[in-house]
Amino acid sequence: MMGLLIGRYQPFHKGHLEVIRSILKEVDDLIIGIGSAQISHTLDNPFTAGERMTMISSALRDEGLAGRCPFIIPIPDLWNNALWVNHVKSLTPRFEVAYTGNPLAQRLFREGGVEVGVPPLFDRVKFSGTEIRRRMLRGDDWESLVPVQTIAVVKGVRGVERIRDISRSEKITFLEPGDASP
Repeated sequence: MMGLLIGRYQPFHKGHLEVIRSILKEVDDLIIGIGSAQISHTLDNPFTAGERMTMISSALRDEGLAGRCPFIIPIPDLWNNALWVNHVKSLTPRFEVAYTGNPLAQRLFREGGVEVGVPPLFDRVKFSGTEIRRRMLRGDDWESLVPVQTIAVVKGVRGVERIRDISRSEKITFLEPGDASP
């Protein structure tokens, strides 16, 4: 059975690796969908689709998971929810189950006749893209939360400097770990 996992991976972190390992216990192979693929150079989405693909593919290769995750596919946003599932299906090989933690995406897949799996969360306070980007911005340790391949990509594109530059032109609304959503 083929599964699909959609995420933004901004950046790809160790929690994502654990989610992939867990899902691979349920499916034969897993397509990795990179959501919001057209967005980059913002505080919420600082990395390009190509940079995220590189982070993911090199980490999966080094973890011995690349053979079970044969496709990493950028999925640009489509601002029409009624068409979104067909948009995703048009960009990906056939899959039987879609994994996403996003409640709207879960609903859209179900309404589109796709079985939905909810990926497990691994220490979301620590392993979250928001937390990692917050740490990058503040100069705190972020490298312990991501695979070495992500570190290499971030350093190669001067990603921390990118986030700091972007922060000077965008309003920063990072929450502290454990804070409730606004």
